[in-house]
Amino acid sequence: MKWKTILFISLLVLASCAPATQPVIADIQPENTSIPTQTMATVASTATAILLLSPTATQESACDPFTMDFCITDGHFTFQRPIHSPANDSIDQTYRYGSTQDDTRDPHHGVDMGNPIGTPVYAVGSGEVVFAGSDKDVEYGLTTNFYGNVVLIKHENDLFTLYGHLSKVIVEAGQVVQAGDKIGEVGSEGVAIGSHLHFEVRRGGDGSDYFSTLNPELWMAPKKDDNGEPLGALAISIVDEDRQFIKYAEFTARYHLTPDSPKIKSYYVVTYPLDMANEDENAALSELAPGYYRIALKVNDHVYDRWVEVKSGKLTRVVFVVD
Repeated sequence: MKWKTILFISLLVLASCAPATQPVIADIQPENTSIPTQTMATVASTATAILLLSPTATQESACDPFTMDFCITDGHFTFQRPIHSPANDSIDQTYRYGSTQDDTRDPHHGVDMGNPIGTPVYAVGSGEVVFAGSDKDVEYGLTTNFYGNVVLIKHENDLFTLYGHLSKVIVEAGQVVQAGDKIGEVGSEGVAIGSHLHFEVRRGGDGSDYFSTLNPELWMAPKKDDNGEPLGALAISIVDEDRQFIKYAEFTARYHLTPDSPKIKSYYVVTYPLDMANEDENAALSELAPGYYRIALKVNDHVYDRWVEVKSGKLTRVVFVVD
């Protein structure tokens, strides 16, 4: 019987190494968790198919968001935040990057931080000022006089940051600045509605291309909660079977402390316009409390439903491949 025991153990080992036929979670769960290693339920009808996966435990180092339910990474939080606490350093969640504020405005190519006129604005990283002043004679937006007073800074790795609607500019073109240097003050110039800072991250060229933006939510250092702990972020890709971004999708992300606890908060999100999607994502959420988020979206009469985890100071990457 000894050879049978050895054979049985060998089969168990081989089975545990086989690739999963369904996606699995890409992160290590907290100790003493009651979450099952994998729970899957599929409910199908003539109009709707729902795929619901609960978190599982898999090594992060082997993570591929196309085969895992999610991947927790360090992200690329390259820059500081352009507004410093105690002023409002949170983004306006009613007009996120890529959104249209319920089709009432143009797609947003940056993020806004509402603050009174005169609130200090700081460089988010070291670099050289490319432009500083009024844009009445130059186009950095859709038209001239779009941002009013604007500062554009070139950083390493072909990245640029833009600060718009300023009431005052205190730097000049050609000046070298360091992260945390004051460069201006919040205003309401240009096409602004109310006083706020409009902040963009751009990549490539000379920084003047309005359509070269990246989502600043995924490039700024995570905002901290009331206890001084960094919040987390989600980068989401919704693609077809050819791994091409789909034209449009809307979804919800419902926040829970654990998958078994009551919902605390819900977020409603839409994908970016196709010309704003990049190789990393076509939707995102930041300033998220650590915990579990149940993401649900409907595409072509199919509903996709998945649990993902967000951790403090980390970026969770999620890919949905839809029919």
